[in-house]
Amino acid sequence: MDPATSLDPTRSLADAAPVPFWLDDPAKPAALPKLIDDEHCDLAVVGGGYSGLWTALIAKERNPSRDVVLVEGNEIGWAASGRNGGFCAASLTHGLWNGLDRWPDEMAQLERLGGINLDEIEAAVKRYDIDCAFERTGELAVATAAYQVEDLRESVDIARKYGADQVFLDRDAMQAEVKSPTYHAGVFDKDGCAMVNPAKLAWGLKAACLKLGVRIYEYTQVDSIAAHGAGMVLETGYGRLYAGKVALGTNVFPNLVKRLRNFVVPVYDYAMMTEPLTPEQLDSIGWKNRQGIGDSANHFHYYRLSEDNRILWGGYDAVYDFNQKVSAEHDQRPATFRKLAGHFFETFPQLEGLRFTHTWGGAIDTCSRFSAFYGTAYKGKVAYAMGYTGLGVGATRFGAEVMLDKLDGKSTERTELKMVKTKPIPFPPEPARWIGIELTQRALTRADANEGKRNLWLRALDKAGMGFDS
Repeated sequence: MDPATSLDPTRSLADAAPVPFWLDDPAKPAALPKLIDDEHCDLAVVGGGYSGLWTALIAKERNPSRDVVLVEGNEIGWAASGRNGGFCAASLTHGLWNGLDRWPDEMAQLERLGGINLDEIEAAVKRYDIDCAFERTGELAVATAAYQVEDLRESVDIARKYGADQVFLDRDAMQAEVKSPTYHAGVFDKDGCAMVNPAKLAWGLKAACLKLGVRIYEYTQVDSIAAHGAGMVLETGYGRLYAGKVALGTNVFPNLVKRLRNFVVPVYDYAMMTEPLTPEQLDSIGWKNRQGIGDSANHFHYYRLSEDNRILWGGYDAVYDFNQKVSAEHDQRPATFRKLAGHFFETFPQLEGLRFTHTWGGAIDTCSRFSAFYGTAYKGKVAYAMGYTGLGVGATRFGAEVMLDKLDGKSTERTELKMVKTKPIPFPPEPARWIGIELTQRALTRADANEGKRNLWLRALDKAGMGFDS
């Protein structure tokens, strides 16, 4: 999109706080003490985001007598789990198309399991009385270019074959849902996505874990992991944690199993939050059904309404710098925020004058197949699930189930999936890694400008199983 608007978009950012909106909340719970000296447990969970929290919670639900300890290097939910867009999707494969490209024979099964997983998340929110603004609104995919319309129409027919409740919306029907001059058409996925306040979901899962007897230590970074007798030992800054089994939910952060580190790279995603819309402003854009929205370009935007009728607006840029590491210095990127602000007012010119109150960014654990992969190490005593590539709000719960199945030595429908048994292609070392990612980003930009036509580089990636198609 051309960011030019009748309003200088930069002015809308003048008062924006450089912090994640969801975490800027007085309801944030106090951090728990760090681990000191030595502790022992049956299961150690490393990481206090959704992946670790769901693992700890489900472990206690499966076996209340199991002694579970969760350790987090910072505070619960401070990273991707507390600053994402709050789209809790049923998809386990980063969208139907990405799944069909990789596991066509399993897609009906994967879509069914994804639906069950989303239902289980909703049930847990109710069971533990988690106040996270959970809304089963569904999601809109919108065409912002004419060539995307037929692709969306085709996607509905295919999605219905796999049990999805989707409907194609022509221009008038789409405008009746949400009013934007950029919309040519849309698809309404009625049941495949819920909206949540992501930080409150993490904090609610923390409270649920504590209620079931999970011991949680915050500001406890695990420096190393090693076999110890029949179990494992985790070294932290102030003590050691001895465990029979270990589940790793560290995702984008350097994995304690070093051979896995080349399977993911940190790609930075950015988002902004507006001030609350007045009733008149909300009426000017419609959006009465509060669905999450994503457009259909390779460089796409995602946006949704908050509980108090702000608009979260994010996406488009996915930034990887040479030899990039996870660091707070990358969390703010003014060039991206200016660009996103311009795109926002092009999409909703009727909201001219609206201000943004928060800007933030963070790293996503991207792998070459764009959806999670799973496995074990240390002769089955350590399990991991990682590589969610931005769609982990819902899929991390499924990953927790897979990790526990593997640690418990269970052969289940989940563990027998080809998706679970296989791994993505690892990324090459630098500088080839940066060159490959940069070539791909530029090719995707050209495809968006050329009616979606994929060039030789993108077609080669598709053939190699590393193409992006969500």
